[in-house]
Amino acid sequence: MSDRLQGKKIAFLSANEGVEEVELTEPLKAVREAGAEVELLAPEAGQIQAFNHLDKGDTFDVDRRVDEADAGEFDGLVLPGGVANPDQLRTKPEALEFVRGFFAAGKPVGAICHAPWTLIDAGVIEGRTLTSWPSLQTDLRNAGANWVDEEVHVDQGLVTSRKPDDLEAFNAKIVEEFAEGVHEGQREKSNVG
Repeated sequence: MSDRLQGKKIAFLSANEGVEEVELTEPLKAVREAGAEVELLAPEAGQIQAFNHLDKGDTFDVDRRVDEADAGEFDGLVLPGGVANPDQLRTKPEALEFVRGFFAAGKPVGAICHAPWTLIDAGVIEGRTLTSWPSLQTDLRNAGANWVDEEVHVDQGLVTSRKPDDLEAFNAKIVEEFAEGVHEGQREKSNVG
C-alpha cells in the first residue's frame, strides 16, 4: 500500500453489463492500493455484471449513476474494456458527457482494450496517439487518431493498453498519471470544453 494517490478520487465508468472483469478489478485494486478513493459509476443504479470473455463473472455494486456525477468531483477516470461494455456506453449521452468533462479539464484518463470505442463517440481522440484491442484500429484511425501496437501508451494524460495481458503496465501508468494530476496537453488536444 502506498500513498501516491492519497486524497485523489478516481471514477470507474462501466455499462451495467459486459465489462471484462479483470479490466475492472485489477485497475481498481491498483488505484486503491495507491491510496485513492474510488467510485464505480454506471448508467443505471444497482449492479454491474462483469464477464470473463463470454462467461458471466462476478457482480459489483454501482456507487452512483453516471448522470448523478460530474467530472469536476474526480481527479481521474478509468474506462475498463470488454466488447459489450464500451459499445453500450457509447450510446449513452450522459456517459459521453461525463467522459468529455475529464478531457476538457485536462484530467488523466485510462482506457483499456475495447474502451477507446467510448472515446470515439465522446469526440476526444482526434489527433491523439493511442493503442487498443487490435480490432479497433480502423475505427480509431477513421476518428482521426494515430493507432500504435504497444503494451501501454501515454499521450498527455491519456493512458491506453491493448488487452488483459497489458494490465501490469497499464495499472502502473494510470497510477503515475493520476499522481501527476492535470495535463494541460490533455485539455489542448481534447477538442471539447
